[in-house]
Amino acid sequence: MKASVKKIVFHPLVMAALGLLTGFLVKMMDIHFYAQHFGVSLSDIFSQAGVWVVIGVAISLYSPDNPRAMVNIFLFCAGMLLTYYVTAEVTGSIYGWSFIKAWAAFACLSPLMAFLVRLTLRPGALALLLKLGVFAGYVGMNLLLGSFLHYYDLPLLAMLAYLLFWKRWNKPSEDRKA
Repeated sequence: MKASVKKIVFHPLVMAALGLLTGFLVKMMDIHFYAQHFGVSLSDIFSQAGVWVVIGVAISLYSPDNPRAMVNIFLFCAGMLLTYYVTAEVTGSIYGWSFIKAWAAFACLSPLMAFLVRLTLRPGALALLLKLGVFAGYVGMNLLLGSFLHYYDLPLLAMLAYLLFWKRWNKPSEDRKA
């Protein structure tokens, strides 16, 4: 990604706006794209935590530094939750307070998760352990939320592998410090 585009896209205000837009779009998918094709719908995919793990990892790694990654992911998640549940209320859609609480906790913990993901850019055993932890967390959240891996998880896991293991990142000076 070109530096100027990256600087614009990964600005906190843009991340907040993208979060707001994403929340609205995902709720609209829940309402209008629930028809299943090949045993799954867009609503099913975007209701699973895995897709959000991949998006969160991408936002964290593409952000220019640790503080910006932490702010970006929080603003994205908070904006998304805000418009998702406001849209649910306005459209009379079904939602539960337990889901709101769980996703709010996820949003509040997202800066910590972004920081941990940024640590994967460093060399060493800790970075490898954190990379493997992202995969374990992906599978663990699927199990915790009542399902295992679906066939659409395979491309998401491949994206995670690319971002964490194969993509060569230009490491900012702050990420090289021990």
